[in-house]
Amino acid sequence: MKLYDTGVYLADGTQIIPDDSEAAAKLSAIGKKADRKSASEGTMAYGILKAHNTSGNMQDLKIKFDKLTSHDITYVGIIQTARASGLEKFPIPYVLTNCHNSLCAVGGTINEDDHMFGLSCAKRYGGIYVPPHQAVIHQFAREMLTRTGDMILGSDSHTRYGCLGTMAMGEGGPELVKQLLGKTYDIKMPGVIAIYLKGKPIKGVGPQDIALSIIGKVFKNGYVKNKVMEFVGPGIRNLSVDYRIGVDVMTTETTCLSSIWECDEKTEEFYEIHGRKDAYKPLHPADVAYYDGCVEIDLSEIRPMIAMPFHPSNTYTIAELKENLMDILDETEKRAKVSFGDDVDYHLKDKVHDGKFYVDQGIIAGCAGGGYENICDAADILRGKSIGSDDFTLSVYPASTPIMMQLAKNGCIADLLATGAIVKTCFCGPCFGAGDTPANNGFSIRHSTRNFPNREGSKVQNGQIASVALMDARSIAATAANRGFLTGADEIDVDFSKPKYFFDGDIYKNRVFDSHGIADPDTEIKFGPNIKDWPEMSPLPKNMILKVVSEIHDPVTTTDELIPSGETSSYRSNPMALAEFALSRKDPAYVGRAKEVQKAQKAIEADSCPGDALPEIHDVMKAIHTKFADVNRSNIGVGSTIFAVKPGDGSAREQAASCQKVLGGWANIANEYATKRYRSNLINWGMLPFTIPAGDLPFKNGDYIFIPDVFSDIRNKKTEIEAYVVKDGGLVPFTLNMGELTDDEREIIEDGCLINYYRVHNAK
Repeated sequence: MKLYDTGVYLADGTQIIPDDSEAAAKLSAIGKKADRKSASEGTMAYGILKAHNTSGNMQDLKIKFDKLTSHDITYVGIIQTARASGLEKFPIPYVLTNCHNSLCAVGGTINEDDHMFGLSCAKRYGGIYVPPHQAVIHQFAREMLTRTGDMILGSDSHTRYGCLGTMAMGEGGPELVKQLLGKTYDIKMPGVIAIYLKGKPIKGVGPQDIALSIIGKVFKNGYVKNKVMEFVGPGIRNLSVDYRIGVDVMTTETTCLSSIWECDEKTEEFYEIHGRKDAYKPLHPADVAYYDGCVEIDLSEIRPMIAMPFHPSNTYTIAELKENLMDILDETEKRAKVSFGDDVDYHLKDKVHDGKFYVDQGIIAGCAGGGYENICDAADILRGKSIGSDDFTLSVYPASTPIMMQLAKNGCIADLLATGAIVKTCFCGPCFGAGDTPANNGFSIRHSTRNFPNREGSKVQNGQIASVALMDARSIAATAANRGFLTGADEIDVDFSKPKYFFDGDIYKNRVFDSHGIADPDTEIKFGPNIKDWPEMSPLPKNMILKVVSEIHDPVTTTDELIPSGETSSYRSNPMALAEFALSRKDPAYVGRAKEVQKAQKAIEADSCPGDALPEIHDVMKAIHTKFADVNRSNIGVGSTIFAVKPGDGSAREQAASCQKVLGGWANIANEYATKRYRSNLINWGMLPFTIPAGDLPFKNGDYIFIPDVFSDIRNKKTEIEAYVVKDGGLVPFTLNMGELTDDEREIIEDGCLINYYRVHNAK
């Protein structure tokens, strides 16, 4: 795999020409011109973005999407926010799926209450409602929503349908709210990186192996961060569409913005199988296209991969792991020490039996693993074998009921069940910690999307720890056939039968509610007792006092660590109840500290003295008055902030920001933000996304920071903002950096959050 250190021209879809001093001559020799500007407009990404841009300026995009998708741990908050902002009707198709809290297993009636809320809103506002166990969010979108050349926005980070010609993006809920209210998705024109595929995968190598190989190369160096990955090259023709889907969905783990693939006759066949042939049109780059970088991949060189805990980028070939077993396991244990300290006793080396690594659990599931071909190939590997009667277990979750029906018809489900494996209905739980949690110190291999700390459902705060490694379904099946001893799919002899897929759309016709865009305003929305409105949120004050209430020095902080997944999902319709879990796995004292600081702001809002509610504010104000005598409770706000080196990797869930906001958070301070979507979530909840250079911190946990004239600085588009650490009765100056904000984003921050912003604008 090669990463180019320059931009590249792609000629005729097959020839890579680096943008160096010889580029013009090489292009001229094949009758082409080296015109970077026009060639940049020859990418597939440019054409789709241009067709959806409403600004008239291709450098500052204002995108309107064709469709929206959400699942049952995001749509309640999104619709509640939109309702508070004036929603009357869904203006474009909006699909509400129920694949996260499908089991309705915890929280009493909460989960099913949310589902009934979703169904009633689909009727009232003109949406589409997919009941539990019918399909995971992304498989339904692939089967029923995508069209070549379309754009879809989803409130799940793995919203990726590029291999079907649909440029899709996963964002926090407020960005969907904007679309529901007829507004736009505002971004700078992103860079576009060519992912050039050549060759053909060897037998036993699956899509997860390709994806993990890419992630391992580009995550740590940020090569594709916030850019569009454009898959091109002759190797695409050697991949089935199901295979392409498996690679495409994992592009999220590179921190890219979106993805798009060339679409050919195999794509057309996919649409025809699903009864939507009219959704297809060929999609290829122009004869000459310019890319800001290129990842060149020879598919024949990829081998079965494993991503060790606790990130999809911690990649090795399975052969490499087996050859260096004790060293890599020791390295993994040390990584756990960085994340967990001495809170838990995490160990893996005791799983080595006679030189072989024994795993406790295999899972093939969700939007990445639950595809038809993945499961058919796994069944071929396991047919006639047994997974054994010891610790090892295997669970398989098809990604949709149509897939499950075809697996039942062709006998694959029977073959899997005969081995001792369990086949379950479609469910996202194994991917976010709401299903199949292993035993303490258990090690699970999963064809799913993530393996962050606690993502499998264990609770470090209770002294538990388990961990997940990501692998392809074929190698998981090979390991299962070897009764839990780690085995790559290239180590076994198998003939893959590749049974043809037949899609039965009647399943959805019989169960999915589709309003066909017709709203019924007389439908009464069903509210369960856990569904609560957002609390009132204050606008940005003239001057700001921030207390640092958490300090995180991990290289990357995931959204799972900011607001845990799994059991907390039941409370995502209740902002204050959910906020009680904020940072609970990373800094259990955070919530209490934030609430103490919030008392001061509540006192100000009640026209009382903040120092009476939080006595240490008296000393803070004395220090401020040594330089700013006119600061008083009529022109200040008091809030909390956290520092993290690189927060926001992973999920799009807005709650990573909103939970901080409802607890009185007014800012984050970071060296950089892991993803665009987390920074957008902060902004949409009225929080300031500050950065400071890496190195020595000017403050520590528990310190107060004073930012004078912060309102004016935001309004006046300042990028360097004067701030002070309150120290020893005085003020120590330092600089906070503010990246570029759009005019709308500045107003959202000034108004205090997106809800306030729309309330203000609707009143005008």
